Amino acid sequence: MAATRLIALHQNRGKSVAACLKSRTDYAQNPEKTDGGELVSSYGCSPLTVDEEFLLCKRQYEQSTGRSQKNNVIAYQIRQSFKPGEITPEEANKVGYELAMRWTKGKYQFFVCTHTDRQHIHNHILYNSTSMDGSRKFRDFLLSGLAVQRLSDVICLEHKLSVIETKPYRERQKRTLYPPKKSNRDRLCAVIDNILRDKPSDFEAFLQKLEQEGYEVKRGKHTSVKGKRQKRFIRFRTLGEGYSEEEIRAVLEGNAEHRPRQRPVGSAKEDAFQLLIDLAAKQGRGAGYQRWAKKFNLKEISKTLIFLQENKLTNMDELNDKADVAVKRFHELQETIKAAEKRMTEISELRTQIVHYAKTREVYAAYRKAGYSKRFRAEHEAEILLHQAAKEFFDKQGIKKLPKVKDLNAEYTELLKQKKVAYPEYRKAREEMQRLLRAQKNIERFFADETPQSDRQQSR
Repeated sequence: MAATRLIALHQNRGKSVAACLKSRTDYAQNPEKTDGGELVSSYGCSPLTVDEEFLLCKRQYEQSTGRSQKNNVIAYQIRQSFKPGEITPEEANKVGYELAMRWTKGKYQFFVCTHTDRQHIHNHILYNSTSMDGSRKFRDFLLSGLAVQRLSDVICLEHKLSVIETKPYRERQKRTLYPPKKSNRDRLCAVIDNILRDKPSDFEAFLQKLEQEGYEVKRGKHTSVKGKRQKRFIRFRTLGEGYSEEEIRAVLEGNAEHRPRQRPVGSAKEDAFQLLIDLAAKQGRGAGYQRWAKKFNLKEISKTLIFLQENKLTNMDELNDKADVAVKRFHELQETIKAAEKRMTEISELRTQIVHYAKTREVYAAYRKAGYSKRFRAEHEAEILLHQAAKEFFDKQGIKKLPKVKDLNAEYTELLKQKKVAYPEYRKAREEMQRLLRAQKNIERFFADETPQSDRQQSR
């Protein structure tokens, strides 16, 4: 079931064509993804010098035609992905080569790289935007991506591979269930669960097994690990209950039993009710839109009434009172968080100026001792300017005695902790306020739409 996509590769701003070609071709030929370079095939060029040969054809085009490149398309890429478990990497490379040859008709250089780093095997097919004889450039026509898909389907059928069946729009089913996304921490927890099932002899053997799984281990006071394509290390204590270093050691020593974390099964999330459409403001729309809008309003007002029943709000006065309380609570939490953020910004700036002042104090003292010499200032201008800026900052803030950086760090940490604690409650209060205000608006709009037109005109 091969899925294809045609992508025009453009020249990046601030980089030469040669540098762009080099980075794109290097990514496609990554040895870790192409089985050490074994799953790479080419036509009209060598995989080792493909970027230089692409560039040579472009120069030949300019010399033979006298025309320079008007757009910034330097090459084209076809991504061809196959159904997991249906094809071998070697066969996928052959299918990709055949697709590239029939698509370019042998007039353009190309190379095919088959990547096996994902669950699905996929090809990266890159072909030059300039023909091999330097006489023409590839013309990306309208719906070229659809043409590539159809050609790929024909080749897949010839190789007895499945293809994606297109269904009429009315027969397509809307997707309501989505597989839960796994984070780096979730994957690490799953690896730890598998290792602990094998019962390593001690914590060091446990870390060695993690290294065998491809994780980089940083030993120290707080042991942390980093997987492939991760930017930062992850400490065990941040993984949650049952995965801290102390708990893992207790399991390995036989003093505790490890219980893998149970993730809730992903289910379809019910849509929150939306605002009703103002039918009076949409009078100029067609009859079809009016019918759809009325159905939409009926569905949303039903959801709104269910929400009010669940929250035991039986009349408008109760709804208004609860909405006022929710708005007040939200603004209180918002002001608390804003005040903490403002103070944290002040502490950061003050801390920076104190550090600058301390580092440049001796240089500025020497500058004063030298009688504010112009020569001395020219040699240490950066330090003197930092010192003067810090002093001006203190004078502006009215600070006569500098606080200790240690105390500022402690205050900053405490404010950060308070902010993290307040944020979940803030989000919950915001969602509750939005739901109540939306319900309030829907009830008002529904009864306004139900009012007869004659009564409405009299009230005006």
